Amino acid sequence: MRGRYAAGPEAALRLPGSEQARERLRVILEVAAGRCRVAQACRRLGLSPSRLEQLRRRAWQGAAAALEPRPAGRPRRQAPARQERVVELEARVRELERELAVSRAREELASLRRPTTAAKKTPRRSGRKGRSAASGPGPATADATG
Repeated sequence: MRGRYAAGPEAALRLPGSEQARERLRVILEVAAGRCRVAQACRRLGLSPSRLEQLRRRAWQGAAAALEPRPAGRPRRQAPARQERVVELEARVRELERELAVSRAREELASLRRPTTAAKKTPRRSGRKGRSAASGPGPATADATG
């Protein structure tokens, strides 16, 4: 038979983590392999059977989550940062669009207040001063002697 020998529960001792976590994992794997009974495992770890069951369940759930299929290749590093940047930039665009609309409205109001260039060339007359009844057609008024 070729290949490596199975490492078994002892492989847990070579994993990173605290000594307590590695020992718990080793005992849980021994229970799963049938090398150790639950009562023995509880005595070795100083745990109640219900607490050991909680730890076993968490270990299996963690193992299953770690073995979920993932996309091949290196994971993207900047996806969350890029998404945050997009949200920031979209907010900035909305802000600038509002400022532009306000600026355009102010410009339009200012142009309505200013006299046009054609009106500046001809002086404005106020009233009918200096006009007589013989000077031309105009609205008839009761006092045309002006």
